[in-house]
Amino acid sequence: MTGLKRELGARDLTLFAIASITGARWIPAAAHAGSGSILLWVLASLFFLIPLAIAVAALTVRHPSAGGMYVWTRKDFGHWHGFLCFWIYWMAIVIWFPSAAMFYTSAAVYMLGPHYAHLAEDRIYLVVASLIVIWVGLGTNIVGLKIGKWTENLGAVAAWVLGAMLVVVAALMWRRGGSATEFHVLPDLNWGTVNFWAAIAYGVTGFEVMGMMGAEMRNPARDITKAAWYSSIFVTLFYAGTTAALLVMLRPEKISELNGLAQASEAAGLALGAWWLAPAVAALVVGAAIGQFGGLGASVARMPFAAGVDNLLPAAFGKAHPRWATPHVAMITFGVLASALLILIQLGDTARVAYETLVSLMVIVGFLPFVYVFGSAWIAGKRISALSGWAVTLLAIVCSVIPPADTKVWLFEGKLAIGTVAVIASAFWVYRRQSRYN
Repeated sequence: MTGLKRELGARDLTLFAIASITGARWIPAAAHAGSGSILLWVLASLFFLIPLAIAVAALTVRHPSAGGMYVWTRKDFGHWHGFLCFWIYWMAIVIWFPSAAMFYTSAAVYMLGPHYAHLAEDRIYLVVASLIVIWVGLGTNIVGLKIGKWTENLGAVAAWVLGAMLVVVAALMWRRGGSATEFHVLPDLNWGTVNFWAAIAYGVTGFEVMGMMGAEMRNPARDITKAAWYSSIFVTLFYAGTTAALLVMLRPEKISELNGLAQASEAAGLALGAWWLAPAVAALVVGAAIGQFGGLGASVARMPFAAGVDNLLPAAFGKAHPRWATPHVAMITFGVLASALLILIQLGDTARVAYETLVSLMVIVGFLPFVYVFGSAWIAGKRISALSGWAVTLLAIVCSVIPPADTKVWLFEGKLAIGTVAVIASAFWVYRRQSRYN
């Protein structure tokens, strides 16, 4: 692959991984499920995040080129499987972008106070603000990784500061009046929370995107292993610590899955006399979100770039911009698809229903490519990581098809089935159509 520049060192890779993995959207959802979520975060890290990081590090050193899981799967299982793996993952991230943007822009405006809270359900605000956040993250990476990597670096720093701030505020509240929640180790074992377990596992995915940047790492063999361990430790502490912090501030039943960060920061601000707390949390959430959009958008674009080089997509996808040295066509196409989906899902549903629809489809589709990733890890000799990763992947897929409480079963299952079949069928159609021209 030519045209891409090796701009990423160990520090950049670590911050890139942190920005791509950590998502503030999962914190209130975990806190709402109770203190048992803390154990689930630790288990998800031990049995999925760390095995995934080990597998990706080994596979990136083995194949230090652009494309990541597309290249690994193509070499180990054939061109069709490589294309299918890439397409499903690419579409899962396309689905992820609008749902994440809706969460972040809704949560941020809710934190600004009651005068602005109504905008959290305003379609025009959600669409416009979400589009701005998406294209700021993507745009800085389209014009060059030398510039774009600072979006991811700042996003990672915002996540660091957000986690530290929530933990410190929770400690101050505990000192003043104790914890609002009685902590227990084990999660609640009921059908209403099983679907959420898949979201916990999905929350620690993201390190796989590092393999897609293999052609832009200065020294993959040296740097990616360091980034794997540093980012894994931070992500585990971030999710476990911030979930515990929210539970110190509020009881689980008072924490909304969508607006829990706003509720907790508002309660803490009133208790501590810190009026600035909620706006500060809002700013950090948006900063971390832009870094996450930039990291994921930039990395997944390397897969259609690699597929374009292999003539499995139109030739324009396989060309780097002559000045910016980025797969600009793939990134712009990705942004257009995510933007179009963001607008289309607003038709006929409330903002909350649209958000929940995207999350349900995103989780099940998002886990399917890991069957291939851990298959390549098995071939590369990382057998323990492969077995652990496969087990969690299977469990997450099973949990994701179990409808949450207060959901129409037929509608929930129908949306998942139609969405999953549509993604796989579209991959087959594009692959067959493009293969005829080769």
